[in-house]
Amino acid sequence: MNEPVRKRGRPRVLDRDTGLDIAARLFWERGYEGTSTADLTKAMGINPPTLYSNFGSKEELYRQALDFGIAQENSCRADILASDLPAYKALSRYLYSIADGDTQPDKPRGCMVSTAVLQHAEENASVAKMTAALREASMQILKARFDRAVTEGELPAGTDTDTLARFYGAIIQGMSAQACDGACNALLKRLIDVALTAWPGNRATASGNLA
Repeated sequence: MNEPVRKRGRPRVLDRDTGLDIAARLFWERGYEGTSTADLTKAMGINPPTLYSNFGSKEELYRQALDFGIAQENSCRADILASDLPAYKALSRYLYSIADGDTQPDKPRGCMVSTAVLQHAEENASVAKMTAALREASMQILKARFDRAVTEGELPAGTDTDTLARFYGAIIQGMSAQACDGACNALLKRLIDVALTAWPGNRATASGNLA
């Protein structure tokens, strides 16, 4: 009598968004170099071949996880800067939203991009370059909003909008670092209040509640 042929178990099928959400959180908590392929496969409940077939390399998974996490965290912030709010008020709401994101009680502290891969091994230089490009893109978005503010008369003609954007970019990076060190939401917002005093343009249209 022939014995029944034993079927090999099928590899687990992982929903792509679920996998990216798991990876993004793990990379956010531990950083790129602190997260191993074994950590990722264990958290996702899959084996290495499945990870590679679905996401490519660890570096490619990191890139996709960053894109996924940025989309999740920054969707409303882009709308704030693109809105018809006065520039000062838009900047205020934008920074306060980032402070809220840096101190969410159910998520890792800080920002997964602002302070990501600042120090790295030589073999991870391409990953560091990628995260630096994301930070630069964020500053260019701020610069574009400030350029618009010059055109609309909310900032003086001749304002160095690039340096102004980099100043507030430095505030954003500093908030991420301080949040990782334990700074609370209220403390970060007091820091923002001080940073907003450096705004060189019109604040009169931004009276009232900025939150």
